[in-house]
Amino acid sequence: MVATQLGLTEDQKAEVEKFRTDVVEPSMTKLVILDFWAEWCGPCKQLTPILEKVAADYADKGVVLKKVNVDEDKFIASQFQIQSIPTVYAMFQGKPVADLGQARTEGSLKQMLDQILTQLPIDSDEKQQQAEIEPLIEMGEQVLSEGDGERALSIFGQIMEMAPAEPKVISGFVRALVAMGKIDEAREMLAQIPEDVAKDPAIARAQSAVDLAGDATETEDTAPLQTKVDADPNDHEARMELAAALMANDERDAAADHLFHIIEADRDWNEGAARQKLLQLFEVVGLEDEWVAAQRRRLSAILFG
Repeated sequence: MVATQLGLTEDQKAEVEKFRTDVVEPSMTKLVILDFWAEWCGPCKQLTPILEKVAADYADKGVVLKKVNVDEDKFIASQFQIQSIPTVYAMFQGKPVADLGQARTEGSLKQMLDQILTQLPIDSDEKQQQAEIEPLIEMGEQVLSEGDGERALSIFGQIMEMAPAEPKVISGFVRALVAMGKIDEAREMLAQIPEDVAKDPAIARAQSAVDLAGDATETEDTAPLQTKVDADPNDHEARMELAAALMANDERDAAADHLFHIIEADRDWNEGAARQKLLQLFEVVGLEDEWVAAQRRRLSAILFG
């Protein structure tokens, strides 16, 4: 913030140097929460625990908290034109990038930081770890897609030792359990996931895999069900049972065809059960998968065509 020390007193120079060391230099790679405060300021003391907790929670994301006492560092406070306290800024590469003064609760502060962090190239342990585990996650997903649940479980288990709270890793581990037929273990693991992690789309994908697996048991012979459907094409209950069995056998094309048949015949049957089951199948396969994209277009044509 202070560009030159020309004409400054020795005390002011000391303030500037301290500010460069404590705030500017860390902000070159980190996001600095800069809190202007004073001992006599009651609201400052109320805000401090919130700032400290959020900074600790976001340390892995590259966030640090720095404080400037306006009574001790008057020159720095004047350079920022501080009129009232507490005043809180987000600093990056030596410049204020956001006024955090309105964020007086943990939730609102985290929401603002989340928005800022998506827009800036912050150096963080979390990003470094993500870069390390991403290729391993891709390997696990590839093995899982090939039907080798046991090997996929081993891969995701090893990644979990590095990143135990990463939703993609938890999701892969749970879906590997499902692939191995260990449905109860998969359910138990999902039940233990913290609420904030459980909201992640990757966990929703794992939950869909567990739900689908709980609806059917893999069977080598779906002929009896097919015969029942052939005898009465409007027996949606039998067709749903057949679709579930085909999903368990990893015959997703045939399963999708039967679900689409129900949707075309009666999209509201059983409170839209066929559509919901189809959407679950999409989540399990992966919403970015080309097959899912094609089936979603097919569904849109039926619903809106």
